[in-house]
Amino acid sequence: MFNVLGNFLTLSSFGESHGEAYGGVITNFPAGLELNLDEVQKDLDRRKPGQSAIVTQRKESDTVRFLSGIFDGKSTGTPIGFIVENENQRSKDYDHISGAYRPSHADYTYDQKYGIRDHRGGGKSSARETLNWVVAGSLAKQLIPNVEINAYVSSVGDIFCEKPYQALDFSKTESNIVRCPDAETAEKMIERIKEVKKEGNTIGGTITCVIKNVPAGWGEPIFNKLHAELGKAMLNINACKGFEYGSGFCGAKMTGKEHNDLFNADGTTKSNLSGGIQGGISNGMDIYFRVAFKPIATLLRPQESINKDGEIVIVEGKGRHDPCVLPRAVPIVESLAAFVLADMYMINKIRRI
Repeated sequence: MFNVLGNFLTLSSFGESHGEAYGGVITNFPAGLELNLDEVQKDLDRRKPGQSAIVTQRKESDTVRFLSGIFDGKSTGTPIGFIVENENQRSKDYDHISGAYRPSHADYTYDQKYGIRDHRGGGKSSARETLNWVVAGSLAKQLIPNVEINAYVSSVGDIFCEKPYQALDFSKTESNIVRCPDAETAEKMIERIKEVKKEGNTIGGTITCVIKNVPAGWGEPIFNKLHAELGKAMLNINACKGFEYGSGFCGAKMTGKEHNDLFNADGTTKSNLSGGIQGGISNGMDIYFRVAFKPIATLLRPQESINKDGEIVIVEGKGRHDPCVLPRAVPIVESLAAFVLADMYMINKIRRI
């Protein structure tokens, strides 16, 4: 019941970080859509570990295999099943925390909820779960092909990309390993991540996402508002600590006269502090939002903690871990945004028969 993403278009997933595989089932994907499965693999490759010096060095091909719902390159309308096998687990790296809890991790809460936990890589709490979301989101992009979704790293620690998104060339996002389209800022971000990595430390930051060409009318008026669905999806990402869209928290400092988006004659607005969404429904303007990520909890340095018996112990991360979640989270943010939008698109089609 609580393992499902979406309302009409849905994804249910399975798998653990050090288990046999990850996978999922997508339901209510419409029939007859010609699918580019190479694009799905490309999105997975953007998310996978081991792709640069500033991410975890775990080596996984993350090759997706589709089991059902696709025939002769087209969707059949039946559930789309897929699987991605794990290939490079090193479970021994976690033996030392089998009975201890890492600070700010899910170890303690999982034990309290279930009375049992898979300590190897965090089990179900591992961010490796997100590869399921990337597969589903990549297919969702192909369901709404005219919609452009571009996410990028907009800050690392106290280093910010000061340029507004309108001044950025999104084609340059993939030109550097931190995935910031501003080259000068990207260089500073990369150096900062390398510094904290040498210290056995981690660092957080933000990702900005810009969505263009969403027509007016997507989203529901009450409990499934478009911004609420986007926020829910983003806040489910491991290490996510915050979500804001449009003017966000800055809007709280403004007056109504300053904040209102006045109309042009064609229905567009002169400003877009609403972030492309009003009353929970898209208004045809750019949708933009920002997602905040905390520093990853696993540190490669000693920290005081407790074990299952409540005794004070010293824990220290071992093995391969990301010093910063942001570069690999960019395709995750894009994929979840695509899945939410495709879900809203399908619901809107039903409403407008």
